Amino acid sequence: MKYRYTRFIADLADQIDLHQLVSQLSGLLLSSGFDNPWDPQNDADRALQALHDAILDALLNGGTLSDEMLSRLTSPELSADQQQAQLEELVQRIIEKLTSEGYVSVTGAPEGAPSGGTGEAMAHARFEVTDKALDFLGYRALRDLLGSMGRSSVGRHDTRELAPGVEASNAPRPYEFGDTLNLDASATVLNAVRRQAASGEPTDRIDVQLEDLMIAQGDYQSSCATVLLLDCSHSMVLYGEDRFTPAKRVALALAGLIRHQYPGDSLHAVLFHDSAEEVPLARLGRVRVGPYYTNTREGLRLARRILERERKDMRQIIMITDGKPSAVTRPDGLIYRNAFGLDPFVLRETFAEVAACRRAGIMINTFMLARDYDLVAFVRRVARICRGKAYFTTPYNLGQYVLQDYLTNRTRTVH
Repeated sequence: MKYRYTRFIADLADQIDLHQLVSQLSGLLLSSGFDNPWDPQNDADRALQALHDAILDALLNGGTLSDEMLSRLTSPELSADQQQAQLEELVQRIIEKLTSEGYVSVTGAPEGAPSGGTGEAMAHARFEVTDKALDFLGYRALRDLLGSMGRSSVGRHDTRELAPGVEASNAPRPYEFGDTLNLDASATVLNAVRRQAASGEPTDRIDVQLEDLMIAQGDYQSSCATVLLLDCSHSMVLYGEDRFTPAKRVALALAGLIRHQYPGDSLHAVLFHDSAEEVPLARLGRVRVGPYYTNTREGLRLARRILERERKDMRQIIMITDGKPSAVTRPDGLIYRNAFGLDPFVLRETFAEVAACRRAGIMINTFMLARDYDLVAFVRRVARICRGKAYFTTPYNLGQYVLQDYLTNRTRTVH
């Protein structure tokens, strides 16, 4: 048998760090309609060509390619057409890898055509972001946000109460009916020995009775239910700044934080526009803004109803908005809209719902992505009514503010 030896040439696509690339593509994968502000429901940014162009930009301008890889692609031995063809082939191979590893799925491509193909045959091809990609982007967002806040000891909600906890950090106490049987073995045996010695019974055999049982006490830790209330009105992408995509990143990061570090907590996501709707966290990364008004009252009402079903010690609403309320749902189901100034009827109905949240024991913390006078006045009054907090943020530091506020509330003492 004859063997033919040739120089090994590694596939450039296999040398690409897909995790780093997916992070660089997060703006496209979490797109909220910012590229089409006058028609945010347009799905042009879901075209396979858009993914192709974003990968090409990441390769050439995002630092994804090492110097050695770049020198191979731009070798002077290759003509300009050969360099272009080699770069095009690399992009197609990367799209195939993203598809095979489950980060995106491609639809509308002709049968038998490569998933990264180009040309007229792929003009109608679309890509969809998978749950795996959204989970990864949420993990990356959480890591980046927590890292930017520095080192901190984040615990569960500490209270002043004691309970039969798992971690024995306080003196044991006698067992009471209904307690978790987290027994303090040494204290229980010592009680039995003392009782037998006092009654003159032999102590060569220890007979533990009900009155001897001692329970190990730990700090009682409460749980928290949170509704993330996201404004998805048209203004969130209208004024030259994408404000909704950072809000989605915050939601994904919060979901990752709760799932991995605080499994006893719950998180719900509610979008408010002309009306309001609860969105499953698994679908949140795919939602877009639309040509809607801002029905803040309906969003608060839905959030309150969700939290009233939660049997948690702490219940809170995290509201992210960039506009003053401009719509309200009438009792007959019709929606009253007025985008000009602060309508007294809209304000009255909205503040009444804020007061209802306060009576239900629900705190509202508001994160403002704009600073016009009317919005500031509205949010400050909301904070006064419900005794919550108001934050002036930007899309660039929104995540740090929200996570820091969440962790601060988790470690504060509950009275």
